[in-house]
Amino acid sequence: MKVLRTPDNRFNDLCGFPFNPNYTEVDDFEGGAIRMHYIDEGPSNGELIICMHGQPSWSYSFRKMISPLTSAGCRVIVPDLVGFGRSDKPSKRSDYSVSRHVNWFKQFINNLSLKNITILCQDWGGPISLRVVAENPEKFSRVIATNTGFPDSRGVPLEKSALLRKLLADTPALSFLDMIKTALKNENPKKPRTMTEQTQDAASGRDPRPPFMYWIRHCDAFPDFDPGDIISHWVNECSAEEKRAYSAPFPSEEFMQGAREFPSLIPLFPDDPALRDNRAAWEKLRTFKKPFLTAYSDSESQAPAIQFQQEIPGAQDQKHVVIKGAKHFLQDDAGYELAQVVLDFIKANKP
Repeated sequence: MKVLRTPDNRFNDLCGFPFNPNYTEVDDFEGGAIRMHYIDEGPSNGELIICMHGQPSWSYSFRKMISPLTSAGCRVIVPDLVGFGRSDKPSKRSDYSVSRHVNWFKQFINNLSLKNITILCQDWGGPISLRVVAENPEKFSRVIATNTGFPDSRGVPLEKSALLRKLLADTPALSFLDMIKTALKNENPKKPRTMTEQTQDAASGRDPRPPFMYWIRHCDAFPDFDPGDIISHWVNECSAEEKRAYSAPFPSEEFMQGAREFPSLIPLFPDDPALRDNRAAWEKLRTFKKPFLTAYSDSESQAPAIQFQQEIPGAQDQKHVVIKGAKHFLQDDAGYELAQVVLDFIKANKP
């Protein structure tokens, strides 16, 4: 496997990010090794919190939460997923799959001998983390899901797969702003649909072009793909220096293959190779009794949060949170508030 490594000087003097880098190696499944980067701050014997980022961000997105959590005595670990941040970046789209991301994260946990984990997972951090939680529940003490989902294509007949894939193939790859404008044109801003609901509507013919397909196609094929620019539209405020920091891991197109591929890996279609594992994980999560909290932005669809609350036993009787005024990357928009949510959740759910 050809693996790229972002030059260290791309990470010099990033705004609000004074943390020292740490590294461990995971298997590339082709006879080689991949270096994963992570932040590790706070006392080694503190309550352990792992923060898992999404796409196309990296550990930088949690920078505002680290100091409040470590000041409260917690140990905070923030890994960069393979293909993101200071972690190595396999150079081909085909190098990435959901199962590989899940296995890389499991290796990461095992390499560092981590246990009694409180995990905070946002965006793509959710589907990856929740698979690992379902397969290794003994390693986790608590889960916090924020602006994420765990799709399993429920309610979509297998025979609709070809129709859905043709819809996706026929969807134009638009610029980011045109994509947002077109994708949201027919959406109700007060009740945004989940990706699974969009898939159900497309399969039934109620929606000839679901919004998520524009997002997949933008990442997959639009020539000017800029992670920093994308994130600047999904947070309330983003200075030029913060935008530079979000783009730092990706000096050129060849470094972006993991970020470009992620949306195409979402297991939304009923013939998706990751679907069986996601459904198996859901079966295990429906028996997960350890504390499980949802903390979502009020700008996001609450349907995934409600699904977690209704189907996971550990989510019962928890004080689930809706954070007002934050966009998708709420750890950036409301980092201090979300950190306090995490601390309150841990305090209320001591063993």
